[in-house]
Amino acid sequence: MTSTHATPASDHAHSLEPVPPGARSSTALHQFWIWAGANIAPINWVLGALGIKLGLSLTDTLLVLVAGNVLGMSVFGLFVLMGQKTGVTQMVLARSAFGRRGAYLPAALQGVMSAGWCAVNTWIVLDLVMALLGQLGVHGGGTALKIVVVLVIMGLQVGIAASGFKAIASFEKWTVPITLVVLAAMTAVAWTKTGVHWDFPGAHLGGKDRISAMTTVMTAIGVGWGITWFAYASDYSRFVPQSVSRRKLYWSSVLGQFVPVVWLGALGASLATVSQSTDPGKLIVDSFGALAIPVLLLVVHGPIATNILNVYSCSLAAQTVDWNVSRRAVSYGVGIFAAAFTILLVFQEDFAHTLDAWLAGLVTWVVPWAAVMAVHFYVVKRQNVDIEALYDPPGSSRLGDFRWDAVVSFLLGALATWTFQYGVPVALQGPGAKALGGIDLSWLAGVIVAGGLYLVLSRRRADALVPVRSTS
Repeated sequence: MTSTHATPASDHAHSLEPVPPGARSSTALHQFWIWAGANIAPINWVLGALGIKLGLSLTDTLLVLVAGNVLGMSVFGLFVLMGQKTGVTQMVLARSAFGRRGAYLPAALQGVMSAGWCAVNTWIVLDLVMALLGQLGVHGGGTALKIVVVLVIMGLQVGIAASGFKAIASFEKWTVPITLVVLAAMTAVAWTKTGVHWDFPGAHLGGKDRISAMTTVMTAIGVGWGITWFAYASDYSRFVPQSVSRRKLYWSSVLGQFVPVVWLGALGASLATVSQSTDPGKLIVDSFGALAIPVLLLVVHGPIATNILNVYSCSLAAQTVDWNVSRRAVSYGVGIFAAAFTILLVFQEDFAHTLDAWLAGLVTWVVPWAAVMAVHFYVVKRQNVDIEALYDPPGSSRLGDFRWDAVVSFLLGALATWTFQYGVPVALQGPGAKALGGIDLSWLAGVIVAGGLYLVLSRRRADALVPVRSTS
C-alpha cells in the first residue's frame, strides 16, 4: 500500500489514497451545496413531467415523486457516511466486498454511467438554451449553434472537474445560493403565468394501469433517482472530518438531494398539465421576457454543477480499474467522449423515451451493487473495513482478487432487477413485471435478491474460514 502521507494534502483530490485527517476540510454545509447544485438541473423538471405523459393525475405524480425520493435519498445518506468513516472513494471501498479485481466490474459501470450522464445532462438543456438565446435576439444557427453550445458547456465543466475537489466545492458554494434565488423567481412566475391545472386528472387511469404508471415513475425519478447517486457519495464525503456530526452530515446531504429534486420535479409535472405535447421547460421560457438572462444562467448552471461531479467521479473510477493514466487526462478524455455522445443525442426525437431508457438501465446495476455494499459495510463488517488492504496490489491482495459471494449476488440481483422492471422501452420490460400487469418492482426485487443472497453467502464464507477447535 502507498503511504497516506506520501501525497501532499493539496493533491489528495487527485488521488485514490484515503484522505488523512489533516487534508479533510469539507463541512456539512459544503456537502449540502454540492448535492443541491448537482440536482438543480432542467433534467429534473423534464423527468417530473414523465408521470403526466404516462397518464397519471398531478396528485398521483407528486405523491410518487415525494414518496420515492424520501426512500431513495434516506438510503443515499448512508453511503455518504461511508466516505466520512473511511476517507475512501466509493469504488475503492467496493474492493472490500468484491475483491481487488472483482471491483473492476462496478468501477467500469460507474465510469460509463458518469460519462454518459455528462452527455445526457448537456443534451437536456440544449433546446432550452436555444429558446432562451432566441429571446435574447440570437436566431438561426440550427445544429451548428447547438454543437458550439455543447462544446462551450463541456469545456467549462471539464475544466472545473479536472482541477479537483476544492474547485468543485468552491463552484457549488458560490453559485448554488444564487441559482436557488433565480429558481424561486422562475417557479413563482411559471406557476402564476402559465395556467397550471392543479386538479389535472390525467387519463383517468385505474387499477393496474394506474399502479403500473406510478411504479414506472417511481423507478425513474423516485427511488431510482436517489439510487443513481449512491455510487458517487463517498467520493465527496471523504473530505469531511470525522469530528463533524454524522447526523448533521447525513441530513445536510439528504436534504441537498431531496429539496431540488422534488421542487423541480413538481415544477415540471405541474407545467406538463398545461400542454402535454410541449416540453415543460419551453413553457417557462415563454413566460419570462426580461428574465431570460437569469433563466439562461440557471439552465446552463444545471448541467455544469452536475457534470463536474460526473467527470470527477468518472476519472476516479478509471483509476480504480488500475489505468495508469493521470486523473486529469482521464477528465479531458471524458469531456471529449461526452461531447461526441451529446452531439449524437441531438438527433434523438423522443425525450421521455430516451430518458426513461437511460435511467431504468442505470437502476438495473446500481440497485444490486448498492444492496451488496450496504449489507457488507453495515452488517457484515459493522463499519470496520480494513483500509490498508484496499490498496494491496492485484494478485497479492489480502482481500483476494475476486470475492465471488459479492459478484454472484450482484449478477443475480441485476437479473432480478431487470425481471421486475417495466420501463418505457420494450427491452426494459421484464417477464416478472409483465406477469404483474406492468407493475415495476425492479428496485425492490434487486435489493431483496442481491442483499439477501449476499448476507447468506458472506456468512457461509465467514463460517468456512473459522478454524475448527479441537474438543480434546
